[in-house]
Amino acid sequence: MASIKRILRAGFLAFWRNSVVSVSSVFVMTITLAVIGSIIFTQVTLQTTLAQISDKVDVNVYFVTTAEEGDILALKTALEGLPEVAGTQYVSKDTVYEDFRTRHENDSLTLQALDELEENPLGAILNIRAKETSQYASIAKFLETSDILKKNEKPIIDKINYYQNKVAIDKLTAIIVSSEKIGLFITAVLVILSILITFNTIRLAIFTSKDEIAVMRLVGASSAFSRGPFIVQGIMAGLSSGVIALALFYPITYWLAPFTTDFFSGLNLFDYYVDHFPQFFLIIMGSGIALGMISSILAVRKYLKV
Repeated sequence: MASIKRILRAGFLAFWRNSVVSVSSVFVMTITLAVIGSIIFTQVTLQTTLAQISDKVDVNVYFVTTAEEGDILALKTALEGLPEVAGTQYVSKDTVYEDFRTRHENDSLTLQALDELEENPLGAILNIRAKETSQYASIAKFLETSDILKKNEKPIIDKINYYQNKVAIDKLTAIIVSSEKIGLFITAVLVILSILITFNTIRLAIFTSKDEIAVMRLVGASSAFSRGPFIVQGIMAGLSSGVIALALFYPITYWLAPFTTDFFSGLNLFDYYVDHFPQFFLIIMGSGIALGMISSILAVRKYLKV
């Protein structure tokens, strides 16, 4: 306990005495932690954008006018039981008819032609939304092979628009996959660069104390005792940087919130930060402590050999 107290005391005193070096370390680590936090916000924004685009993609099943509502609802229930299906929406033939008249309310010839028909020429529609864009192919295959699709050996489905939209769906799937891979790659590169910059900064800070480490080793101090104060300094730098980074995110996300809400259809970056603050706190503070401690251990190791 006495050695631990000495190490903690020496680390605290060195951190405050070497104010210039400490401020430099805190500044660089703050930038590093800000980059890590920005990566999290970027990933959330990217995922929200891709999710919004995916939600606008669906498959529409158009039924023949003679299809009975009970058969359509049975197909709807069967589809909702598939693990690939996120949701379905049934639009009755009467609703389709009214929507069609509304869309063409200024087209008197079309409305006149409809009025001359004795019955509704439009069939019901079933909108299907998959959990992933890559799953629409299996849903389309199910629609082609399901036993519910025929009534008295007559098909109840007029058309499935999957194949008309297949090119767009495949492109969107490729974009989502590529975006995720590129995002992971950029994240890994930025994190590695941030760690290297932090490590070199702390190494330069420890370089100024190499003579002190050598003297401690010559008078018989153990490696752990010689290394301890520098680890404490690294942890203090990490904690200070984490507090600053977390404090900076508050006004930055508050300022960006109106822009993200308008551009990303409801993604309020400030609300997201506040709602997920415990997770941000653990990630940023944990990263700061880990960076400071590991960088100090690696940097001081070179000077422990006398």
